[in-house]
Amino acid sequence: MTKTTGTNTARGVALRLEGVRRVFENSLAVIEGMDLAIDAGEFLAVLGPSGCGKSTLLRMIARLSAPDGGRIVTEPEHSQVAFVFQDAHLLPWRTVLANTVLPLELMGLGREERRTKARAVLDQVGLAEAEARYPAQLSGGMRMRVSLARALVTEPRLLLLDEPFAALDEITRFNLEVQLRDLWQRRGMTVIFVTHSISEAAFLANRAVVLARRGGKIRLDRHIGLPPERSNDLRSDPRLGQEMKLLMGAMEEE
Repeated sequence: MTKTTGTNTARGVALRLEGVRRVFENSLAVIEGMDLAIDAGEFLAVLGPSGCGKSTLLRMIARLSAPDGGRIVTEPEHSQVAFVFQDAHLLPWRTVLANTVLPLELMGLGREERRTKARAVLDQVGLAEAEARYPAQLSGGMRMRVSLARALVTEPRLLLLDEPFAALDEITRFNLEVQLRDLWQRRGMTVIFVTHSISEAAFLANRAVVLARRGGKIRLDRHIGLPPERSNDLRSDPRLGQEMKLLMGAMEEE
């Protein structure tokens, strides 16, 4: 298994998918017999064409839906999990701070404790000055950073992201990718990032899994051969281009 370069791997969750199967109502097997091991503290990108089962896989890992066969094992078994969707899903009547504290509020933490934790994570994502704004007053990139802060405030050991940057402009997406990787390195959580973007997968992840168009079969399972520290300067590096070429080749296979 590929070892992560994260700084605190003890905080992450290890996962094993053993013969996982998921069938839709039309008897179509979206995922059939998938075996996959993910190390604690790893940053894994899952990519493939539309309809290949990426989001279905992520929802099963999050326990939002159950597999029809096989099993998904997490170690340790009961760990804090956070999910970031493509849409930020912010409550429009709540401020940035009030949106961020919501998970802690639902967990029953006291007002001052949850506000302190929320302000700390908003500072980490560069939104300390925006805590009193409402979602309608934010750009798309800022709304996504609030969504990320809301996920991180619970200090998850497993962070799941389903194409969170897909609707953003390229410069905003590039900057958020750098920020997310930096947060991962500092926190040491396990990250599973679903995307259809080859450049995003190659830049962000330490390991990328490419799924086939049908049946969720793994076409490629590759360690990304790039340095741990990644800035926007890396985007013009030939090594990134080579990784993208390898992922593209797997995506084009039928």
